[in-house]
Amino acid sequence: MTALGALRRAGILGINRRNAEYTLRWNPRSHYPNVDDKLRTKRLCERADIPTARLIAVVRHQVEARDLPLRLQQVDSFVLKPARGAMGNGILVVTGRDGDRVRSAGGRWVEARQLAHHASSILSGLYALGGQPDEAFVEERLELHPALRAVAADGVPDVRIVVHRGVPVMAMTRLPTLRSRGRANLHQGAVGAGIDLATGRTRHAVIGTAPARAHPDTGATVLDLPIPEFARALEIAVRASDLTGLGYVGADVVVDARYGPVILELNARPGLSIQIANRAGLLPRLRAVAAAQPEGRSLTERLALGREIGGRRVAG
Repeated sequence: MTALGALRRAGILGINRRNAEYTLRWNPRSHYPNVDDKLRTKRLCERADIPTARLIAVVRHQVEARDLPLRLQQVDSFVLKPARGAMGNGILVVTGRDGDRVRSAGGRWVEARQLAHHASSILSGLYALGGQPDEAFVEERLELHPALRAVAADGVPDVRIVVHRGVPVMAMTRLPTLRSRGRANLHQGAVGAGIDLATGRTRHAVIGTAPARAHPDTGATVLDLPIPEFARALEIAVRASDLTGLGYVGADVVVDARYGPVILELNARPGLSIQIANRAGLLPRLRAVAAAQPEGRSLTERLALGREIGGRRVAG
């Protein structure tokens, strides 16, 4: 059997089919701002009592960018983000302070003028989708849950959940490494571990495309790892997706040490590497949702359907 044939047999969803049959069909362009603008997403969630990281400051004008270091002078730990950025670009995670300098998650010291310059670059659209003028915002830095301390290096893991028509169909956790500079980004070297939706435990993991059994920096196993409060993470991912008016969404959740699961952001074009982390294709699960016709079902019923679909083991 050819490699292409093997992928088809596994039900792997490719980018062209994702775009044509799911993103374009189920995600009306008029609703994209609900997820492409992270500040708008945050406000939607707050109005629905869905937890998100606390907002500290918003920067809309260059004069506010210049004054940002002064506004944050009493804040030792925070995250500076572009409102309309993509793929984690432009995000600055600050973990400590020494006077006017702040320390980034990668260990680099950032002077006050550099912090202001970074905020100014965000406003100019350097990291925004389409390069359009943007807004910057500062939110509190979420804290590593103690149950995940052994499988994270200099960062906070997140959980990516793909939701289709209000049903969770696949999930993975992204575990930061030294190579990924503390970021939960698979393309930069984080570990991706697929999660059984029925049990909330990891069952397969990769670094890049290579199978992984242990975290490369800590040596701790990344298999059969229970994700804390996973049922709650699924619930808020689906509730947040319901708010967007979109039918095919990637929800990123962080399990914070203090607050439990919080929505980090939502995505109308979730990547496809989640299938590699799960060693399973999305297509069979998406087709199972279509067969179930979930519209009109309660949240509890849709979560149960997702656990049934996402808990089925796939050979390979």
